[in-house]
Amino acid sequence: MEEEVLEAPTLDALRGIRVPDPVSLAPQTTAWWILFATLAIFLLVALLLWVRRWRRNRYRRDALARLDALGPDRLAELPELVKRVALDAWPREEVAELSGAPWLAFLDRSLGGGTAFTAGPGRLLPALAYGASEPPTDAEADELVALVRTWIRKHGNRA
Repeated sequence: MEEEVLEAPTLDALRGIRVPDPVSLAPQTTAWWILFATLAIFLLVALLLWVRRWRRNRYRRDALARLDALGPDRLAELPELVKRVALDAWPREEVAELSGAPWLAFLDRSLGGGTAFTAGPGRLLPALAYGASEPPTDAEADELVALVRTWIRKHGNRA
């Protein structure tokens, strides 16, 4: 009997390892495309609304810059600044003729209520507008400027 001799396979007889095709990163179903399109539209609308709001609030940024430029000796310009901001935010017919107590009440309402203008530091605005006999103290001036800054940033408007 002849013995069968098993030969070791040579390297030439081995087949190469087949590497699978790369996985595609593109979505395979229509639902993913719809989700991506919806997300893109949502982001575009959000961006457009943000730009619109940013442009509408330019008057606030300008007013805050002007407020920062006012020195303690230029407090008399504060009432004019507040009136200009109000004229930018509300219709002229609603704001232009207001003065004195009705003006201060309007400022309180536009800030969301309270009495910061009618009974607080804002009560100095009319006196500054018409030439106060006594200038406000440094503490009063600081409180007034802080109140006006808050009003510029947070007032509600219907324009």
